[in-house]
Amino acid sequence: MKKSPALVKTYDFLKWLLPATEKFPKSQRFVLAQQLQQAAFRFYECLIEARRVRPNAPILKQADVELDKVRLYLRLSHELGYLGSRQYRHASRMTAEMGRLLGGWMKKSAEYER
Repeated sequence: MKKSPALVKTYDFLKWLLPATEKFPKSQRFVLAQQLQQAAFRFYECLIEARRVRPNAPILKQADVELDKVRLYLRLSHELGYLGSRQYRHASRMTAEMGRLLGGWMKKSAEYER
């Protein structure tokens, strides 16, 4: 089975995110870094589930919520100085692409389920 572009991009994001959050201060590795990682993994898990379940609109909506959480935690990490400007721009571009792919999937799913 061909991998969804959203799954591929999200996997690439996770590969980037895990080492980046390892560099957070020790006091934040089990707070902010953990929340960020968990939201990113939950987003990926929603995408996996959405590939297998019909109707998948509720799962895709949950994925959208998780992606919003990822964006919030990234922004907070940047504002607190745990992610540099280049890292934040890179993460923002990646999450924007993930969001576009998710939006297209949601639109296609809504048309399919009519």
